[in-house]
Amino acid sequence: MDQRIEPLNSGDHADLEAKRKWVRDHYEEASRHEYDTLEGKLRLLDTIVQARWIAPEETLKWRCLGVAFGDALAQKLGLQWVAVEDDGGRDPALLVEGTSMLVFPLTSISKRVERGEQVAIHALFENACNTIERIRTQEADNGGIQGDGD
Repeated sequence: MDQRIEPLNSGDHADLEAKRKWVRDHYEEASRHEYDTLEGKLRLLDTIVQARWIAPEETLKWRCLGVAFGDALAQKLGLQWVAVEDDGGRDPALLVEGTSMLVFPLTSISKRVERGEQVAIHALFENACNTIERIRTQEADNGGIQGDGD
């Protein structure tokens, strides 16, 4: 299956922004600027998850949280949103600059909810950051070439 990594197009940007807006608009208008901070994103995500404002089957809303989660990862680690297209369609992902690593945050929360797991946003975020940093370091140590896991 061939995979193409491309910059986001205007439709991709619009879709991400609509999902981001849905999350950000949980803040009262006077407080929406808090979404601009890393802690503001994580605190809002945690509040939405812990308060169970989204039913498990509301996939689109969980994907909205995934965009906000991705925004937090991008903000903390300097990642870049890209589009990944393959036989299955086109999806937004985060590219770890200087590596071949892609992160698909849209389902990072929803897949755990679907499995019936309790989601601790801050722990999930820290684990994701640690994993990304570890792989980034490994790829840098290997000259940017990631092994096949053997």
